[in-house]
Amino acid sequence: MIDNDGSAPASRRRHVVRLAIFAAFLLAMFYLVAIAHVVDVEDVRRAVSSTGSAAPLTYVVLSAALGALFVPGSILAAGSGLLFGPWLGIVVTLGAAVGTAIVASLLGRRAGRTSARAVLGPARAERVDALIDRRGLWAVVGQRFVPGISDALASYAFGAFGVPLWQMAVGSLIGSLPRAFAYTALGASIANRSAWLAYSAIAVWCVSATVGAFAAHRGYRRWRRHSGKAQP
Repeated sequence: MIDNDGSAPASRRRHVVRLAIFAAFLLAMFYLVAIAHVVDVEDVRRAVSSTGSAAPLTYVVLSAALGALFVPGSILAAGSGLLFGPWLGIVVTLGAAVGTAIVASLLGRRAGRTSARAVLGPARAERVDALIDRRGLWAVVGQRFVPGISDALASYAFGAFGVPLWQMAVGSLIGSLPRAFAYTALGASIANRSAWLAYSAIAVWCVSATVGAFAAHRGYRRWRRHSGKAQP
């Protein structure tokens, strides 16, 4: 029920403003870290190397945090390959990818979950919840395959819409595997001067990007078809 004093629209506007401020903050962080490069990844690699046998775990923790701050995952993964080689590097990269997904999702849920549901309204929020129950895991997996989309930004959005943490973790682990191999192997190929690693990385990246682009196009067409049917 909406009161005559317009309190419900005012409350909705407050949630819209809150989401806009959160989005502006994320965009500012993206600019500072991904474009202005206020974080020097080379300094991070040197700091990690100095930790000795704890370096893989240290890199997982730091990369998870830096990834949530929009340091490009490709750079972090390549750094993992440079430091740890192709095989241990892939494990480290996947651990960091899952960590970034969890951290960003938790922050997105904390900052935007209530406002997102308020803006959607009860009926749409229930439909979104039902859709997440059915396809949330595969939405996370599919997003990781689509080229050109920030995994951290998508994780913030998934968190705001209430995707469960287990879906974020498992979906990120599955969906990040091809690109984790590609970027980590590329970094390792630079350190090892291995041509086959470089060629394998490029081939896997091309295949995963093609599959992701095709899946995104098909999903968009399906969404347009369903939305067209839903209109009166």
